[in-house]
Amino acid sequence: MKTELSDRLWDVAIVGGGNAALCAAIEASEAGATVLLLESAPKPYRGGNSRHTRNFRCMHRAPLSKLTEAYSEEEYFDDLLRVTKGHTDEALARLTIHESESCLPWMEDHGIRFQPSLTGTLSLSRTNAFFLGGGKSLVNAYYNTIEDLGVTVAYNAAVTDIAIKDNHFESLQVKIEDSSVRIQAKSVVLASGGFQADLDWLARAWGPAARNFLIRGTPYNKGVVLKCMLDQGAVSVGDPTQCHAVAIDGRAPKYDGGIVTRLDCVPFSVVVNENGDRFYDEGEDVWPKRYAIWGRLVAAQPNQVAYSIIDSKSAELFMPSVYPPITADSIEALAEELGLPVTTLTRTIETFNAACPQHLESFHPTTLDGLATSSIEPAKTNWARPICEPPYYAYSLRPGVTFTYLGLKVDESARATSEKGRYDNVWAAGEIMAGSILGQGYLAGFGMTIGTVFGRIAGREAARHVC
Repeated sequence: MKTELSDRLWDVAIVGGGNAALCAAIEASEAGATVLLLESAPKPYRGGNSRHTRNFRCMHRAPLSKLTEAYSEEEYFDDLLRVTKGHTDEALARLTIHESESCLPWMEDHGIRFQPSLTGTLSLSRTNAFFLGGGKSLVNAYYNTIEDLGVTVAYNAAVTDIAIKDNHFESLQVKIEDSSVRIQAKSVVLASGGFQADLDWLARAWGPAARNFLIRGTPYNKGVVLKCMLDQGAVSVGDPTQCHAVAIDGRAPKYDGGIVTRLDCVPFSVVVNENGDRFYDEGEDVWPKRYAIWGRLVAAQPNQVAYSIIDSKSAELFMPSVYPPITADSIEALAEELGLPVTTLTRTIETFNAACPQHLESFHPTTLDGLATSSIEPAKTNWARPICEPPYYAYSLRPGVTFTYLGLKVDESARATSEKGRYDNVWAAGEIMAGSILGQGYLAGFGMTIGTVFGRIAGREAARHVC
């Protein structure tokens, strides 16, 4: 295998094995290029963070596949502006949004199947198309497709160096098992993700608190390719402290816990830190537009931990975590179970309950219902119901980082840029360039949209360069 890889000149080498890389491989191969895909993970863990995804956010003018009604470009862009607070490249963002509409039928043509929207706090039937079987089924379908197309795939193939001379890519140095091989290609697509699995890099960006973060995505995204490019003068985009970080169950593993460790109970809860104090509006917006801010919020709390507390009337309103909740028949007993100060937590819940509206007929779990607290800070602006019906439940929260936003600057053709100008034959797609569009914040399903759109563009453009 090593000889086969190093003894030929490939048309397109693709670094990465997730959604963006696979989309690039399909497009490049269908354009007639010989394609080599280098996946640093072993085969059972192929697919990067795409293994843990559930859905794809898609613009559409009318019902499309399993999507209902319509989701216009302007509404989509407005949603993005709200979560990023304007920190986005409008041209690239609009390109992503506009192209998403054609991507969905393309995905179906290449083996992806969709199902109706999930219920509960992820009811997104109008905006997001859910993968039948989840991200693992998407990854497997794409690998089946590229196998049929004749794409060569190397697993356990970690790129350690990229040779670039005068803004022109020449070769890759790749560690396969215990040896290093040099691979030559006429063009390269970099789709190797962020640097979140390198805790030392995270700590340099965030400070020592980052060592308490959990990495909910793949442990193979250590940013080696990104660092290699930046060290050689590639133009960066994004803030190293910005990332897709959500609040996940504090009992999750250090790496690769995936989507099942995410907690969706926050909108119906009171969230406190280890001092027993609330610190943010739990009902600020519908969960798919706010879940990704909670990782950073928890990261700012003492010891990077918090607790979400609900009562029995809310226990069935959200998709459960893979771990069962901590349960008690009183708030005092729950505080003891959690190791929180009993007096403070009891006072926090009593104060919150007193500030809730008395008439709760307008409560609606999946839309902004306007049930807001009064005279407390922070307020809870929607779904504010008293926590008063035992048994009481709690989940511990920790920051779970999916991917980082520091990346490579690209143009609308997905071509990467150096300090000397555009590279001749280097393209980038997926999380390694998503910081151009996601300056901060996140929209549910949008990472898959960026990866699909720019993966397809990068694959086409790399093939066009050589074919």
